[in-house]
Amino acid sequence: MAKKITLPLTEELAKTLKAGDEVLLTGTIYTSRDAGHKRMCEMLERGEELPFNPENATIYYVGPTPAKPGQVIGSAGPTTSGRMDAYAPTMMRVGARGMIGKGARLPEVIDAMKKYSGVYFGAIGGAGALLAKCIKSAKLIAFEDLGAEALRELYVEDMPLVVIIDSEGTNLYEKGRASYLNSKK
Repeated sequence: MAKKITLPLTEELAKTLKAGDEVLLTGTIYTSRDAGHKRMCEMLERGEELPFNPENATIYYVGPTPAKPGQVIGSAGPTTSGRMDAYAPTMMRVGARGMIGKGARLPEVIDAMKKYSGVYFGAIGGAGALLAKCIKSAKLIAFEDLGAEALRELYVEDMPLVVIIDSEGTNLYEKGRASYLNSKK
């Protein structure tokens, strides 16, 4: 049975989540991909404030398609998270705690997750239209010139996700692979 999680993703809440947990996420999340992350990290290097408060924030690695008439947002499937690996430790250092995407993460990201109690949620790739139904509002907040990669604030209800890497660094991809290999012995 999926755990119902209401954001923000505090340190205490993050520590209750374990690799393999199925969750239904509700609350405010932010969207950004590599171009947006690069800009945010450059802003931080210059001592500027980000366009949103990163404290306990969850960032969805997505570049949604334009909304059709009557829709809040277009298709909103996850992008490959490794494209944000160069920026994720910096974002966690300034308070962001949750990340939503697909695919493996580098050891440096996992180390930062352990240090800052971060959680990496996996969303189902190829299910962007289905995931978009969980998005109840979408607001552009920065980097409009980046188009699909602009920074947006979304409100989601019961977004189905799986904890891929928890705040202790336990990695579902590694656990699953080890389990499979042990079953073949």
